[in-house]
Amino acid sequence: MTTSVRAESLTRRFGSFVAVDAISFDIHAGEIWGFLGPNGSGKSTTIRMLCGVLAPSDGKAEVLGIDVARDPEAVKLRIGYMSQGSTLWGDLTVLEHLRFYAGLYGMSGRDGEQRIVAWMQRTGLSERRDQLAGALPGGYRKRLALACTLLHAPQMIFLDEPTAGVDPVSRREFWDIIVELADEGTTVMVTTHYLDEAEHCNQLAMLYNGKIVARGTPESLKHLPQLGTTVEILSDDCVGVLEAIETLPFVRGAGLYGSSLHVALASAADIERLGAALAASGLGAQPPQPVVPSLEDVFASVVGSP
Repeated sequence: MTTSVRAESLTRRFGSFVAVDAISFDIHAGEIWGFLGPNGSGKSTTIRMLCGVLAPSDGKAEVLGIDVARDPEAVKLRIGYMSQGSTLWGDLTVLEHLRFYAGLYGMSGRDGEQRIVAWMQRTGLSERRDQLAGALPGGYRKRLALACTLLHAPQMIFLDEPTAGVDPVSRREFWDIIVELADEGTTVMVTTHYLDEAEHCNQLAMLYNGKIVARGTPESLKHLPQLGTTVEILSDDCVGVLEAIETLPFVRGAGLYGSSLHVALASAADIERLGAALAASGLGAQPPQPVVPSLEDVFASVVGSP
């Protein structure tokens, strides 16, 4: 299987602060590879190193077979990078943006115009081609940034929080495009705060304090041995139940999950103890039932692990 990205002990320091701490991973061609982590965990710094924007302090990384430290400009020509604050100019139209980016990558004439038209159609921007970027709704600005990123048909794209601040419908449409690109053979590395979006990824890495704390497919992460047992509790007073159980010594973690509670226990043997505590509380909660943990449960557990 072709490898699009190979990182070995990749590290970045800012003075005495270690933003990315000796992380290693491979990304295979055509994968959607998700990077999860809170603000400040090192996600954006990692992407900037892989894109040739920021030099590694230690370690090594290759993107599409190119050493990012030795030849960052060659990397930039073959990838697409959509940063959190992608550069759009409020006084340029959609069409003017795309023509500008086409020029940057040497696409001109009929071929360049055909690509522009194709990407406006694919991202739903055709009817807004003459609208100023500054007047576009947030979701359409993200679509324009994506079209500019993909115009030159890169083999690998890096998307840093691409749907932040976008409404749910636009988020879904955005991810439809990402999945289509991967199906066509484009490799995608994406960071996101939305754990429901992470389900679309082939592989996930959870980053915390600059280190990868868990990695695997979304399904395999939900069955990590260190997670113990996760149970669901239904109640008309979930907040009251949460306050009653979160201090119990055998409860490793608990949180609201929709209209229910998810509770992490060390083992299945603790289910009966939790049930007895709920019955004694008089809050009318239903008995706890084992469930497959969500990615949110997984992340909270691995980040909270010593």
